Amino acid sequence: MASPTPQTSHYFTTPSLFPLSGGCVCRKIRYTILAAPLAVNCCHCRWCQRETGASFALNAILEAQHVRHTGAAEPVLSTIPSVSGAGQTLARCPDCGVVVWSNYAFHGPLTRIVRVGTLDAPDALRPDAHIFTESKQPWVDLSKERAFVGYYDVEKVWRRESLERLEVLKPEVAKWREETGGKKMDALGG
Repeated sequence: MASPTPQTSHYFTTPSLFPLSGGCVCRKIRYTILAAPLAVNCCHCRWCQRETGASFALNAILEAQHVRHTGAAEPVLSTIPSVSGAGQTLARCPDCGVVVWSNYAFHGPLTRIVRVGTLDAPDALRPDAHIFTESKQPWVDLSKERAFVGYYDVEKVWRRESLERLEVLKPEVAKWREETGGKKMDALGG
């Protein structure tokens, strides 16, 4: 259940903030975010904790077309399990190993889940929601945050503009699912 005091994120109302650049530690993988994210989630699930070695993962959800790969190296793709059971494909630097984005089965390769911590200015993207909080660390205080025990209904949480962009993406997602089965991710993102 959501907390009673949802916050609004500044990034969606500040178009001049974009583009935003980011990349891995060794700078061989670089990318540019060209538009505001559909949403930014702070995930407290055990999978994200294990994957990041931290208490949560801060993820910006964008259409893949709004994330431009600009680095010299191509990311290495690998698939790992996820809370949903459908898996996710990670894009990591072949040299330093940092994960810069992933693709989840719900939209496959049509969205990128950018790791906010890999941005050059990660403080620019504050979370819209905290998810899978049933496994959050006990010292994390979410009393003033929009928090959900599991995931949430995007229709009730995302901004109108994000929902409109999602509607545009839906036919492509349906086509991808039809072509691939769309149930599990493999190392090719589909």
